[in-house]
Amino acid sequence: MEKFIVFGKYCDDAIYKREPYREKHLNRLKDLKDSKILVTLGPTKCTKYLFGIFNANDEDELRELIQKDIYWQKGIWISFQIYPWIQAF
Repeated sequence: MEKFIVFGKYCDDAIYKREPYREKHLNRLKDLKDSKILVTLGPTKCTKYLFGIFNANDEDELRELIQKDIYWQKGIWISFQIYPWIQAF
């Protein structure tokens, strides 16, 4: 598996709009973490952007995984970019 960095953007007022989907989202992230796919994921302090590190076989697999998230499907995440990452340490 390769490592990937994900940078993305939240919709306006995401803190409020995410509430109905938050539990489902967090449960899914826990499952991804338990299966060693998710390394870390979270918002920036200003809550406009998201940052994550994932393990995946390739970029297409990760893109599909992100697009299955309830936050993407409900428009809480409005964009994302994926970058292959080489962990030096």
